[in-house]
Amino acid sequence: MLTAFARAFRTPDLRKKLLFTLGIIVVYRVGTHIPIPGVNYKAVQQCVSEAGANQGLFGLVNMFSGGALLQITIFALGIMPYITASIILQLLTVVIPRLEALKKEGQAGTAKITQYTRYLTVALAILQGTGLVATARSGALFNGCSVASSIVPDQAIFQTITMVICMTAGTCVVMWLGELITDRGIGNGMSILMFISIAATFPSALWAIKKQGTLAGGWIEFGTVILVGLVMVALVVFVEQAQRRIPVQYAKRMIGRRSYGGTSTYIPLKVNQAGVIPVIFASSLLYIPALVAQFAGGNSSWKTWITNNLTKGDHPIYITLYFLLIVFFAFFYVAISFNPEEVADNMKKYGGFIPGIRAGRPTAEYLSYVLNRITWPGSLYLGLIALVPTMALVGFGATNNFPFGGTSILIIVGVGLETVKQIESQLQQRNYEGFLR
Repeated sequence: MLTAFARAFRTPDLRKKLLFTLGIIVVYRVGTHIPIPGVNYKAVQQCVSEAGANQGLFGLVNMFSGGALLQITIFALGIMPYITASIILQLLTVVIPRLEALKKEGQAGTAKITQYTRYLTVALAILQGTGLVATARSGALFNGCSVASSIVPDQAIFQTITMVICMTAGTCVVMWLGELITDRGIGNGMSILMFISIAATFPSALWAIKKQGTLAGGWIEFGTVILVGLVMVALVVFVEQAQRRIPVQYAKRMIGRRSYGGTSTYIPLKVNQAGVIPVIFASSLLYIPALVAQFAGGNSSWKTWITNNLTKGDHPIYITLYFLLIVFFAFFYVAISFNPEEVADNMKKYGGFIPGIRAGRPTAEYLSYVLNRITWPGSLYLGLIALVPTMALVGFGATNNFPFGGTSILIIVGVGLETVKQIESQLQQRNYEGFLR
């Protein structure tokens, strides 16, 4: 591994890309500590240390922003609006024929969809920024903090608009930084920024667990969390790399005097075909009723029920709904992202077939059957991984600082594996010597 690192930095082109990516990461991390105008920074720091955040409501967004949300900085919204916009556009591609046609147009169509994603990101950033400012002004961003209502001392309309504009501009800058990494860095810019945001919260969360521990000065709890994290990483790597390979044979075709085809390949169907998307969907859906109840006036029975059952991560109703939603969205996302009929038609068009299965509709039915069978263990695995923080809350009282949550581990492992593959492929392009030196 050390030899590969040394070889990467010895290659001038790759070294430039790696250093450029590290520079963008530094700029991104600096931006997460610059507060927006109009915020009482001392009051924010006091609330963070005194009462902590309502992780049931804002934990997911705070994690994707690298802790910037609760600091109310210019990058408070982080990458979350872009992620939401990308998911919405991906879902609309299945529903709207115009977007589906753009997707099939190749690079030009993809550029157009990317432009739509940027516009939607700005709109979502304005919406989420307005919600965050309203939450901070009402004092509901922190629970039990004595100075929560003084976080935004000036509540004039002009000041509110200024704060929303700053956070929206911060989101646009984050989106631009991610695209710079994709174009001039090592690639996967948005994913790398997401990786950095999550990884940045690990040291403080681990140290908080050590300080809260009671056994041997907290070192036993600290070691237990590290051990659980390593086991989870190994499990996630094993499942993320697991795939069912369906063999495909292409028949020989004679064109003139030359024969084409006759090759064998396979269709790789991953056990976790949906990735981390079902967990994000489920968290976002459970976030909506809690947010509505928070801004609703009065003390109605439905508001009390939502507050008691859907805002506490260790409540049985919350756990059950969270698990069922993850399983449902895993099947839903796989159904819209992998079309067996389209794959079967493409195979038939180019003379491909699965041994023992007739081309056409029988191939599509066979692919659907296999996909449903492997999606079941994948969805159950996602649900169990996502519930690990809740088990930590109930088990040894890790409070809200348990760092190795399902979403964070899935993203970190997935992005890490993909980034390593990209660096390896670029190294092989530059260092492959062939038969002759």
